Amino acid sequence: MAYPLSVEALIPHRDRMKLIDEIVDITSEKVITQTAVSEKWPLFRQGSVDSLVIIEIVAQTAAVLFSWKTGTREDGSGSGLLTGIKNADFSTGRIPVNTLLTTTVKPLYSADNYTVLEGTVEMKARRLGHIEIGVLRADQ
Repeated sequence: MAYPLSVEALIPHRDRMKLIDEIVDITSEKVITQTAVSEKWPLFRQGSVDSLVIIEIVAQTAAVLFSWKTGTREDGSGSGLLTGIKNADFSTGRIPVNTLLTTTVKPLYSADNYTVLEGTVEMKARRLGHIEIGVLRADQ
C-alpha cells in the first residue's frame, strides 16, 4: 500500500470532527495514526482539549482500519460503525493545543459484525489514554 494514505478517503469525518491528520502505518493487525491537537476540535477551552477526545481519536483510528480492510467506495460512502466504550483509562485531564499525538489501535477479537479493539494514545513516550471499544459494523 502506498503511503501516505488519505485519511479523508477512509473516514467520513470532516472539518472540526476530523481528528486524524495522518496514517503512519497500517496492517491487518494494527493501525497507527498521528494528529496535532487543534483549537478547532470539540472540547477545546483555554488552550487545551478535554482528554475525553481520546475516545473519538481511537474510534476514528479504528474506522481507518475497517475502511482500509474493506475498501472504500468511489462515491465516498462507506459502512457505518456504532461504537461503545468498554473501558477507558486516562492519565491526564487536558491536552494542550499543538501536542502531537500518536494513536495505535489493534483488534482484540471479533464475532460476526462485532469487534472489540484496544487503542492507546501517546504523547512522545507518555501514554495519555488506553481505551477498549466495541464496534458494530452496519455493513454486514
